[in-house]
Amino acid sequence: MLNQKLQDAINEQIKNELYSGYLYLAMSAYFEASSLPGFARWMRLQAAEEQEHALKFFDYVHDRGSRVTLKAIDQPPMDWDSPLAVFEDTLEHERKVTGLINKLYELALEGNDYAAQAMLQWFIEEQVEEEKNAEQIVATLKMVGDKGQALVMMDRALGERGAD
Repeated sequence: MLNQKLQDAINEQIKNELYSGYLYLAMSAYFEASSLPGFARWMRLQAAEEQEHALKFFDYVHDRGSRVTLKAIDQPPMDWDSPLAVFEDTLEHERKVTGLINKLYELALEGNDYAAQAMLQWFIEEQVEEEKNAEQIVATLKMVGDKGQALVMMDRALGERGAD
């Protein structure tokens, strides 16, 4: 069974992961409205991935004989000034999530919860990938700008995510 402090923190993280999915779905809607279907697809897949992360935490709490308590999810923003602004917000958000995961790991360390530490290691590694992906897209968007042929090509490339 999880100690109460860690259980409460993981329940909060479930909410945070669901919010991440909600945020990325809002970003997908923004891209759809902006006629950038590849960016929209990329964000929609990102939203689904965040849902999976929430369910990993959800299942873990139950596997440890503890109780999930779902919390209200805030409404995400709906509009951005540009694709670059969307991905700058994405990077900032992923950095925030990294900090939240690190705090969970610290709680697991404090409580000598080795099983939680092992589970959280997966999320720590996942956050390295999440930040790297967002950083690369931000850098590319800074090079290509918000309009023109290069943006269209980038839209096509991002639309290929998950098509492997």
